[in-house]
Amino acid sequence: MSSYPLLSLAIWVPVVAGFAVLATGAERNAPLARRLALAGAALGFLVTLPLYAGFDTAHSGMQFEEIHAWIPYFNAQYHLGVDGISLLFVLLNSFITVLVVLAGWQSVQTRTAQYHAAFLIMSGLINGIFSALDGFLFYVFFEASLIPLYLIIGVWGGPRRIYAAIKFFLYTLAGSLLFLVSILYLLVRSGSFAILDWHLLPLALHEQIWLFVAFFIAFAVKVPMFPLHTWLPDAHVEAPTGGSVVLAAIALKLGAYGFVRFSLPIAPDAAHLLAWPVIILSLIAVFYIGLVALAQTDMKKLVAYSSISHMGFVTLGLFLFSALSIEGALVQMISHGFVSAAMFLCIGVLYDRMHSRQIADYGGVVNTMPKFAALFLLFAMANAGLPATSGFVGEFMVILAAVQFEFWVAFIAASTLILGAAYTLWMYGRVIFKAVANDAVRALTDISRREFLILALLALCVLGMGLYPQAITRVMHVSVNDLLQHLAVKKY
Repeated sequence: MSSYPLLSLAIWVPVVAGFAVLATGAERNAPLARRLALAGAALGFLVTLPLYAGFDTAHSGMQFEEIHAWIPYFNAQYHLGVDGISLLFVLLNSFITVLVVLAGWQSVQTRTAQYHAAFLIMSGLINGIFSALDGFLFYVFFEASLIPLYLIIGVWGGPRRIYAAIKFFLYTLAGSLLFLVSILYLLVRSGSFAILDWHLLPLALHEQIWLFVAFFIAFAVKVPMFPLHTWLPDAHVEAPTGGSVVLAAIALKLGAYGFVRFSLPIAPDAAHLLAWPVIILSLIAVFYIGLVALAQTDMKKLVAYSSISHMGFVTLGLFLFSALSIEGALVQMISHGFVSAAMFLCIGVLYDRMHSRQIADYGGVVNTMPKFAALFLLFAMANAGLPATSGFVGEFMVILAAVQFEFWVAFIAASTLILGAAYTLWMYGRVIFKAVANDAVRALTDISRREFLILALLALCVLGMGLYPQAITRVMHVSVNDLLQHLAVKKY
């Protein structure tokens, strides 16, 4: 147990900073709100760095634990801790929050304080989700994180923002109710909300199946998995740039993280029994949704469908039940956090200048925005899975594990390398290299220093992870092996 509450700081520093930004109030204080937001996001990220530096990669249990009494009547505790899996997502979330605040520095001119406050508060709540080791605490953070994202889409989104926000909220809330029923059942069976106790709870096969199905629906909506994915394109298209970044880079990871923390270790026998339906749904997401992405004319919608396809790789890897496949799925999650954030930020750069996301409205952007075109090319290649970028590493690991599992599974999964290149390069070629579409494109200006800084940081992450993935895999290795031990033991 850590003597210093690093995880509490990771949660509450951005939350407190968010309320401080909210207190600046009127629009005339927007410059102060922006500076406070950046300081709060940067401090929130800095307090997470000692977690990585002090993490013991040889230890398989939870680290930096904090336990305090919370609701004794229900035996619920304020219990935090991270392993080699959750630690990486705390770091990713805190880093992306800094970039989102920078990205909205000039593009958000209405309700500036409320906009930045929503992102900071959501960042702290999401860190709480990744750190919670008490089921009820997890549920509180899980539900509370919906509110800021709902407001971000509903207040600062596009023309159909209310429809998109309500659809997102209802889909996720419906899944969350099944999750609540499941954790209440586990409370009755174990007498505690301790997630680690639930991992050891002996459950009959029929109990595991019901719990697995409930957990699956709750988390599949978040991933989102086919056919529960329809809310995501609408949410992405209507959300502001920062909302799309957080939605793709962080919020989608909550569903896959739920599989790792709840579905697999609590109901391992049911997971093995029902693995093939999940694998089939994952392959449909990889292949069919990739074809759907090819048909899109809106850049945001194309990248949104691309995210569903890439997250299909994640669920596929998790249910192949090997160290290589699960580590590949986790690497793909981290990589997708960087690449999807970069893709949506690039689209945001163009939208801020042209106020259009239609591919047909662009062409010849390389002539006026060469620095932007070079960075956008790197991210497009990473989205297509080019070797030496982060997008290649996780996909290659999952495909290699799939070959060992079943050749035809690997064959269908590998189609994403072709489809991903097709839809990504189709979009890039028409936006960047096609003949100049209109005078508005000729008048474009290249990225500013602030925009270059944001994209350059993500470019370093994409290349660094592609060239040296061991910085990520060595942290998660022991925790993945611990998860596999849970999956190998029959509980009934």
